[in-house]
Formats: sequence, C-alpha cells, structure tokens
Amino acid sequence: MAGRAFRADTGEFGERVRRVPYLWHKNTRLGRLVNHLFSAGCSIPAARMGAKPDVVIVTVPSLPILGAGYVVSRILKRPLVVDMRDAWPDIARDARLVKGTAKSLAERGIMAIQDRADLVVTVTHGFARTLRDRGLKNVATVSNGVELERLEKLAPPPMEKHRLEVLYLGNHGESQRLEVPIRAAAMVGDRMRLTMVGNGVKRNELMELADQLDAPVEFHAPVHGPKVMDFYGRSDSCIVSLRDDWKSFETTIPSKTYEVLSVGRHITGIVRGEAQQILEDAEAGHVVDSDPEALANLWRLLADDRIQLQVNGHGRLWVKNNADVYSLAQSYINLLAEVAGGGPHR
Repeated sequence: MAGRAFRADTGEFGERVRRVPYLWHKNTRLGRLVNHLFSAGCSIPAARMGAKPDVVIVTVPSLPILGAGYVVSRILKRPLVVDMRDAWPDIARDARLVKGTAKSLAERGIMAIQDRADLVVTVTHGFARTLRDRGLKNVATVSNGVELERLEKLAPPPMEKHRLEVLYLGNHGESQRLEVPIRAAAMVGDRMRLTMVGNGVKRNELMELADQLDAPVEFHAPVHGPKVMDFYGRSDSCIVSLRDDWKSFETTIPSKTYEVLSVGRHITGIVRGEAQQILEDAEAGHVVDSDPEALANLWRLLADDRIQLQVNGHGRLWVKNNADVYSLAQSYINLLAEVAGGGPHR
C-alpha cells in the first residue's frame, strides 16, 4: 500500500483534496483493476471525513469509482452527477475488457447507475445522443477545454528542413493502435523521425516493433510543464490517434486534441466521427485512415511539400470559440447549481 492515506490538502483553486491510498501494481489490466478497486473502496470513508456536500460528482473512468460514487451519494443523501470522460460501457464492450456473465453484469451495473444519476455529463455530443437513444433523459454535454493563455502559440515550422519531425505525446495503450504510425515511419525511412512521448501497457511492445522494423522512432518517458512545449516546438506535425475498429470511438475525442490545436501545430489525425469533424472544422491538418501505407503516403507528402504543414492559427481560433475552459466551467457550474436546487438540467 502506498500514498498519503486520507491526508487533506488544498488544491490550486482552493479545493480540498482528500488523499486515498493505492496499491503498488504491475502495469497490466489486472493490476490496474485491483488498484482501482482498492482505492475506490477507500474513497467511501474518505468522502465522509469532510463537510457534507451539495452534490456528489463521480468521474469515470475508472469504473470502480462509479460504484463508490453511487454509494457515497446514497449514504450522504445527496444528488449524484456521473461525469463520463469516456464512452462507457461501450468501450468495455469494444475492448472485451469483460466477457460472458461478468460482461453482462458490468454493463448492467454501469447503465443502472447512469439511469439513477440525477445528471450524466458527457464530453462529446455524440455520446450524449447515444445515451439519450438508450432512454436516458438526464444528460448534458460539457466538452474538454484548455486555458489558452497557458499554451504558447508556436511559430510555424520552417519551410526548409532535412527531415519531417512527427510527435506523438500521450498514452501508449490499446486504444491508440500506435503500431500503425510505427509501421508507417518504417516505410518512410530516414526522411522523417517519429518521437513518441509517454507510457502505457503497449509501450514495451511498441519499442520492440520499432526495433524489429528499424523504424526511425525514438521513445521518451512522460514529461510535464515546459518540457511538453519543448517537444511541441521541435515537431512539424502531431499525431492524434484512436483505433478505428471500436465503434465507441466514433463519439470519443482524444484528450490531447485541444492542446495540439491550441499550440498551432499541424495535426496528423488518425480518427473518425466527432474527432474527425473537429479537425476538419478547425482546418488544422490532415485526417487519414488507420493504415500504415496511407499514413506513410501522407508523411511523404508533408516531407516533400512543407507548405502543407502551415495551418495559420485556425486550430487555436477554433479552441477559443469552442473549447475555452472558463466558459465550459461556467456551464458546468450552472448545471451543478440546477441539480443541487432540484431544477431542470437538460
């Protein structure tokens, strides 16, 4: 067991943070599940240590915390807001995280809590429509957003450069299908370099694949703060990727999308559905199929004709108009006030 169990801290914006312990675990599905179950269980007594809230908000994933949030809302007799950061249970079905009877029980449990919540908040309009089609009426959308003033608008990449610099920054998991860009980079060869920054359950496999293919790929551990901007600054194009064989991802937007739009870099979009529509509306780059040859052809084009990398700040303007975190926060506050007061929130 690790962590500062039940210690209370004050966060950046004055919020009170009650720490719960966690378990040291292997970076596997089972290891993460056991850790999430343990921490979710500990969050129930932790929630009773402070002042009684007006509303209980539970953020999903992870899934175990969904059950814990429901229990806390019933113990405290307060309204429950389920904040769905991903398209559950649809992702669990696509990923085959659970099978057989366990699968049926997990899906029923998730949907039962969604149905009993006073409000379900989604980050995409597409998933909100999916939930409404299933009969939920207490659904609202508050998308992810960014603080533009904290993200520097980078100068355009140079028109002359001996190789194309492509960056992927984020989770190295099953959802991203990152073997596709690695295979594409191997096809392009020394005309480009693919830099992959982050961690995840697939990282070791991806490193082995890059080595086997002798692909021009370098891997870096996760970074934060100014170091993130250093990687953005040296890149010509940034990858936003979700696998295309999971239907749930048609209503999912990769978490880094708004950040990359804000810094003004060209985006290589390996996405479908709502994420594809955002990139096309923002005129922020190119969207390509999740296919190594198609991706390699795009990168050859960008290496040969670097004018294609100029996105002229369109992405940042789109974020200002659609994903400003302060406007989104006010929308969320209004929803919470309505839930706490028992008023309409749809």
